[in-house]
Parts: sequence; C-alpha cells; structure tokens
Amino acid sequence: MTTIPNRVAIALIHAPLGRDAQIAASLLEEAGIRSQISPDLATFVGWLRDDVAFAVVTEEALRSADLRAISSWIEAQPSWSDLPFIVLTSRGGGPERNPAAARLSEVLGNVSFIERPFHATTFISVTRSALRGRRRQYEARLRIEALDEGERRLQTAIEAGRLGTWELDLATYGLTTSTTCKQIFGKDRDDIFNYQDLLDSIHPDDLERMQAAVKATVETGRDYSIEYRTIWRDGSVHWAEIHAQLYRDRSGRAIRLVGVSADITAGVKADEHQRLINEILEERVAERTRDLKQAHAVVMAEVSQRERAEEQLRQAQKMEAIGQLTGGVAHDFNNLLMAVLSNLDLLRKHAGDDPRATRLIDGALQGAQRGASLTQRLLAFARRQDLHVGPVDLCRLVVDMEDLLRRTVGSNILIETVVPDALPAVSADANQVELALLNLAVNARDAMPDGGTIRIDLREVDHVSTSQDLAAGRYVVLSVADQGHGMDAETLQKAIEPFFSTKELGKGTGLGLSMIHGLALQLHGDFKLASTIGQGTTAELWIPVSATFAATEAERTEAVPREAEQDSASRRILLVDDDMLIAMSSADMLTDLGHEVVEAHSGKEALEYLGNGAAFDLMITDYSMPGMTGGDLTKAARERFPDLPILIASGYAELPPGVDLDVARLGKPYTQQDLAREISKLSKGPSSMRPR
Repeated sequence: MTTIPNRVAIALIHAPLGRDAQIAASLLEEAGIRSQISPDLATFVGWLRDDVAFAVVTEEALRSADLRAISSWIEAQPSWSDLPFIVLTSRGGGPERNPAAARLSEVLGNVSFIERPFHATTFISVTRSALRGRRRQYEARLRIEALDEGERRLQTAIEAGRLGTWELDLATYGLTTSTTCKQIFGKDRDDIFNYQDLLDSIHPDDLERMQAAVKATVETGRDYSIEYRTIWRDGSVHWAEIHAQLYRDRSGRAIRLVGVSADITAGVKADEHQRLINEILEERVAERTRDLKQAHAVVMAEVSQRERAEEQLRQAQKMEAIGQLTGGVAHDFNNLLMAVLSNLDLLRKHAGDDPRATRLIDGALQGAQRGASLTQRLLAFARRQDLHVGPVDLCRLVVDMEDLLRRTVGSNILIETVVPDALPAVSADANQVELALLNLAVNARDAMPDGGTIRIDLREVDHVSTSQDLAAGRYVVLSVADQGHGMDAETLQKAIEPFFSTKELGKGTGLGLSMIHGLALQLHGDFKLASTIGQGTTAELWIPVSATFAATEAERTEAVPREAEQDSASRRILLVDDDMLIAMSSADMLTDLGHEVVEAHSGKEALEYLGNGAAFDLMITDYSMPGMTGGDLTKAARERFPDLPILIASGYAELPPGVDLDVARLGKPYTQQDLAREISKLSKGPSSMRPR
C-alpha cells in the first residue's frame, strides 16, 4: 500500500457496465491496493485528487462521453503529477485496430491499455507499474518542496544580512539588481539601475581599479572581491563591498558574474576612527618617549601590546559574528535534514524489492548524510557541537590511525610518526581529535602533489606563559608537518577563516582548519600554524593534559556508557515540535516503531494535553520553539509530573548556556535507530506518567 503524507493513496475505478468494476476491485484488494468504485463519470472526475495512485476505466465508459471535465483536471495537475490511467479495451490500444484509443491517449496522457479478456497477472503487473510510477511522483514532490523551502530560507538569510544581490551579463553588460543592492548605491526601489549607472556612481579614483578587477575575473576565473567608494545623489561618499563568482556555460565560456554587495560605510568609518585614535596615541607615546628615554623600551612594548590586543579584539569579534551566523544556519539545516533523513529512512523500509527505488533512496540518503556531516563542521567552527570529553591517550590514537592515514594520503606520500613511549592522557573528544588529525593529513597531502613526507609528532609541553592566548599548564602537542609549497603571511592569516581555501573550486569546503580551530578553543587549548613558501607547513594542536590522566584503562572503560538496548514495548508518546514537517516525520518514525503518538505544535498545546488528564509514557520536545521553548515546557511539565520521562531534540547538539535540565537529549538530525535507542534508555526510568 503506497502512502502520501497523512493519507493512503488509492486506485479509482470507473467501469459502469458489467462486472468489470467488481473484478478490478477484487484483484486490487488481493494485491493489497485500496480502491474506490465510481458510479458515473461526474463522480469519477469529482473524486480525482492528488492521493489517487492511478485510475482504472473501461473504453466504452469514455468512448462517447464528454471528456472536457477530465481533460481540464489532467491539464491542471501540479508539475510533479502525471496521474496514470489504465484503460480496459476489447480491441487493443493500437490506432489501426482501435482508432478511438488515439483520442483517449491524447486526453488522458499517461495511459496504458489492457485488452480483454486479460489474465489477472497481467492486470496486477500493469497496476503495480502504475503504482511505482506514482510513488516516484510523490517522492519528486517531497524533493521539490524541500528545495523550495531551502530557497526561501536562503532568501531570508540574505535579507537578514542586508546583502544586495546582482547579476552582470558579460555579453550585453546588462545588470540585474535587487532592491537592497540599489539602496547600497544610493538608489530608490523603483529607479532604473544599469551597468552605466553603476560605473557613474563609483568614485573616480576607484573606477579604474574596479574595471581591472572585473577584467581579471573574466580572464582568470578567480573570484571577484573588491571594496570601493560610491557617490550618492546628495554627494555623500559611501563604501561598498562586492563579492562575485564567474558563471560559465557547458562549453566553459564565461557568460555572467553573479554576486552580492554590502554597505560597509559604518565599518570603514569605525576603522578610520580607530586609526586616528592610534595615530594620536602613537604621537603621545613618541612625545613622552623623548622626555623619558629610560622608559622608552617599556612604553614601546606597551604600545605594541595594545595594538596587538586591538587587532585580536577585532578579529575575535569578526570570528564570533561569523560563528553565530554559521551556527544558526547549521541549526536550520539540521532541522531540514531531520525531515529529509527521517522520511528517506522510512521510505527505504517500504521500498520493497524495487532496485531502482532502493538505489534512488540510498543516493538521497548519502547526500543528506553528507549534508549532516557538513553541518557538524559548521557547528564545530561555531563551537556548538557536543563534545564527549574524557581522558584520551594520544599515543595510542596516533598509532591506531597510522594505517588509515597511509591509505588516505596514497602511496607517493611517506608518513613518519614520532611517538614517545609514554605521555599523559589529554582531556579531549577522541572522535573529534581523530577527525582533526585526518583533516591535517589530507591538507598536507594536497600541499605535496608530487609526493613527500608527512611528519606526525607528539610531545609534552609545560606552558608557563600568562598571555590571554593560552592559559599556563601542561599540554600535549600534536604536530603535523609537510614539505609542501607553503603559505605566505597573508594566506596564513586567513587560513582558519571559514570557507577560505587555497584549493580549486570543488576540491574542499574551506571548513577543515576552522573546525580544528573551533575544537581547540572548546577544549581550552590552541591551534597554531607556521608556514614558509617552498618549505612546507607545520600545524600544531595544543590539548591540555587531563586532570584524571592516571585513571586506568578499566576505569575509563567503565566510564563509557553502554549502548542502550532497544525494546519493542509500545508507549504512548507526546511529541512536541512547532515545525509541521519535522513533527510529521518524527511521528511517522515513532508510529513505525509501534508507539502511539499524540502531536502538539507548541508548548501551550502540549501543556493542554498534559492537563486534561491524559496519560503519557514519554514526552519528546524540540528546544527552539516560539513563545515557549522546550526548556520552559520541561520545567512546567516537571512541576506537575516529576516522574515524566522527557527527551529534548535540538538542531544544536548542546543546549544554550545557563539551561540546566536533567533530561535526555538527542541532536538533530537523528535516525529512527537513534530515536529507538534513546527511548529504550528512558524505559529504565518510571514506566508511565499519571497526574497527581
């Protein structure tokens, strides 16, 4: 039985003469396909809906009938829909034997003919083919809706970031701009703004530089990135920051530039103001130095330290802002992937023996899982991923990964490891450190296209500095050095910025080093890069020594929580999520596991269910909800039902700071197996909830 959201797809039968309708319905029932018999053509047309899997009609029922109503319905189908029709005929479907069939083919479109008398096997085979085709149409609809939702979210993010979008046709130099883009150049919403208007609005001293940058992008294909001054109608000078990429056709010919623009006037003025402040400060320092020669060295050191602190503050504010935006986008994508993965997981179970459907679902699952991996990297950069920190033996970790690293970097790369006999355990997440080491090894390999040696070194350092960069204490340093082409000072400074990459387009996300940097900060350590052009790069991950490094292997083993065994007991579950798509997907997974599910789409609605005397064995709630968060709902529910098991699911793998809730947590996106495992863990608590 094929399904669509909240309904079951049925077969619609219109065969008013003889026993064709009853025979067809009986055969479909034996095949497990639900059907509905229409007594007349008007009713048949009225019953046509999106949840009809296919229609079975007889030729004589349509031969002399007015087919305008059914033709209008077929033409009005949404783009994803092409309803299959199965026509029972006594003269075959060919135009030579049955000219009327050509008319039906034109009207119905997606039609299959079965000549009577027919064998039951033939009929069922044709209906199953139609059913499979309709199922693929339903899957296409889900993908189209997901893409539309993603596009809406992207547009919202662009508008929230006050970014203007534009396109430049390189053949005609026709310029298409958004309203925000026009405003950045001092234009009104309804103003005509062509390429010449753009050139006229640029400061004369910056015009040649802008045109040279456009020409360089078209000739070399590198990204277009520039800042320049603009002059508005009132004569005021503003600053615009422009980024774009070259778009090529299938033959490789450059056809347009597509990019975004932003007004950075406030930032430039702030930098200029800061520069003036620094200049004044330097003048005062110089004047005082002349009067106090003996204190000259001390004063200059303080000035240098102050300038460095100011630069670090600006960089920290910039990275924090990017981190917040990145974490928010990753959270939203986790919610989208939650719906995609859960529905694909369920579809896979119901795909049956159709190899094409299985292959398509597996491909979609792999793509969604890669998306989930990317969001984890984004959360790692934003320092919002959930770390399972404990004592980690880096010596054993490096030794155990040697074989994997050698296979990953290839035969033309030699890996040398320098691992001491004994090092104290560090306080880290072993999985994240393994991922960081693998990322560093791959970066080192890519820096040596002609082969070379990667040196992996471990050493203990007793850090005594009291600078703000790294607290004093004992650290174990994981070092990865290559003999590659190296980086200049400017590239090295940008290396840990998110999405920055020296690799060609399509060869990397630009998140590897930023993820490692975020991991180091979460572990209260540091990530250092040193590089020289032509001599290679050395990356160092500083991780603090664990306070419990003397714990025995047995103690660490006991500290690892065992996988919760799944059980098949049926429970009554209150599911709370403001996102209808995610709530529907989660409810389907729970129902498929054999549980009874009651859905609520807000904290207020959930409290109404809890307050009406209904009994629940478990409450599963999203955290980020408008009006009342999952944390607020949990506190309110616990006041009345202290024994109610609660599971919080969130796109962030960790709850916001200051939220202290003694509940189970599950990060989105999760699979049906993850959900079943968490429910099994909670089953060891109170078996059910009853009002007090």
